[in-house]
Amino acid sequence: MNWLSEAQKFAPTLNIIQFGGGNRQKVLDQLQPLDLVICSYGLLQQEEVAEMLAKVQWQTIVLDEAQSIKNFATKRSQAAMNLQGGFKLITTGTPIENHLGELWNLFRFINPGLLGSLESFNQRFAVPIERYQDKAARLRLKKLIQPFLLRRTKNQVLEELPSRTEILLHVELSQEEMAFYEALRQQAITRLAESDATAGAKHLQVLAEIMKLRRACCNPKLVTDLPLPSAKLNLFGEVLTELLENRHKALVFSQFVDHLHILQAYLNEQKIAYQYLDGSTPAAERKRRVEAFQSGEGDVFLISLKAGGTGLNLTAADFVIHMDPWWNPAVEDQASDRAHRIGQQRPVTIYRLVAENTIEEKIVALHTHKRDLADSLLEGTEVSGKISTDELLRLIQEG
Repeated sequence: MNWLSEAQKFAPTLNIIQFGGGNRQKVLDQLQPLDLVICSYGLLQQEEVAEMLAKVQWQTIVLDEAQSIKNFATKRSQAAMNLQGGFKLITTGTPIENHLGELWNLFRFINPGLLGSLESFNQRFAVPIERYQDKAARLRLKKLIQPFLLRRTKNQVLEELPSRTEILLHVELSQEEMAFYEALRQQAITRLAESDATAGAKHLQVLAEIMKLRRACCNPKLVTDLPLPSAKLNLFGEVLTELLENRHKALVFSQFVDHLHILQAYLNEQKIAYQYLDGSTPAAERKRRVEAFQSGEGDVFLISLKAGGTGLNLTAADFVIHMDPWWNPAVEDQASDRAHRIGQQRPVTIYRLVAENTIEEKIVALHTHKRDLADSLLEGTEVSGKISTDELLRLIQEG
């Protein structure tokens, strides 16, 4: 929907076709030189659609938010690789979310063969860089990909953009909450110690235990029926009350949809007007809610990180609240950029709510210690790689 409205605004001479319903094959058979076909990734990965689109010789193919094809084994990635075009362009704010294999797959789309096979890429670059912090290998990779990158940071492009301030808000859990969290942590350590799973399965088990701890930090209701208070919800209420009294508007992000539902119930109870968006919101309704918020309907916008972290212009808000930290700060930054972008007239403040003495603090510490892998290749700073099972285990074991 965002591409539809932006294309109408900036390229009115193009004939914009939203690929979807109706006779899809007929649409493709009748394509003209100035037609712009907009297709969702969800549709692209459907087998029948993928075959149709692969038969067309496109003049230009643009993959926006190209991290959507980062995993080479997915249907989505395979469908993208089969597209034929005279020129290919990808745009992304997070070219590497987890590990270098994702960068390899993006380059396989725009420049097949440049980085060799996955096996040779891992041997020459991924393992030396991620495991051994090999600076020579990193520089070789940087030189190889540099000619194909156009990277402009927001500060270079938008000097007139208002300031952006990030504030970490420490949430002090109540005694009952802390005791409950500690019991969950000890249970996790015991279960993992008794597990005889294979390495791959063990990694997933550790992640599942961490997920439970992270959800408990957000609100005990997400993991138990016990009537425990939520310090994070209390702090959220205080912060929001102050913002609304001073006539500010806020975007509120969480990775957990059921956490958003708790916040939704709180806003209903307080009679605070809001908009809501998660992965189940239909595209047309998503567009309507965005436009409603931009035109003044609602002071708060509740958004799931995955569904609304990209592709939205929400400059009516000047505050962003992240209810729970994500592994990669670049993903959070992309979400914050829904407010801090062209059209924003006021300074933007970003709050991160982090529960003290919990797994959340450790994830935020990783943001500092494990520098963003993308920047290491684009700017030349130090690198981070995948988080090993042992490292994940330490996050749980250290109280």
